[in-house]
Amino acid sequence: MTKHAPKRTPNRTQGDLAKFAPYSYRDDPAVPDFDDSRAVFVFDHHCVLCGTGVGFIMKHDSARAIAFTSAQQGLGEALCRHYGIDWDETYLFVRNGRPYIKFDGYFEVARAMGGLWKGLAIFRIIPNFILDPVYDLVANNRYKWFGRTEQACQVLTEDQRARLI
Repeated sequence: MTKHAPKRTPNRTQGDLAKFAPYSYRDDPAVPDFDDSRAVFVFDHHCVLCGTGVGFIMKHDSARAIAFTSAQQGLGEALCRHYGIDWDETYLFVRNGRPYIKFDGYFEVARAMGGLWKGLAIFRIIPNFILDPVYDLVANNRYKWFGRTEQACQVLTEDQRARLI
């Protein structure tokens, strides 16, 4: 297992990611080729909260529109580096070649899952200057509040683990 990339830009915002062209990772030789016809959720596999969240998304993503990968290795690590994301600060969600983090990412996950989940977009009226500090508070305390494991995949079912790329 590799260590995560050093912090490039502390406390990145969704606005910071707007400069990236869609599918820009395709031109980055450090990012391995992957099937990007589905969205990809990159998560901290040591975080119990993160693993539980991934399990929740998998359970409710009946169309299997979202693939999942660990931020600490391979594809996930390369995508985080490409976008300058420190996985210790946030997860990364890539859909239609565009990166999303924090609450913007959650709203995009809901859109990808479709159905009634899209209705969560109503909460988009809450501005990021309110949402991001809430996200950061939980992210900075997730190990203390929810625990740390060698692999969050341990909280996933066998079928769910099979969905990891």
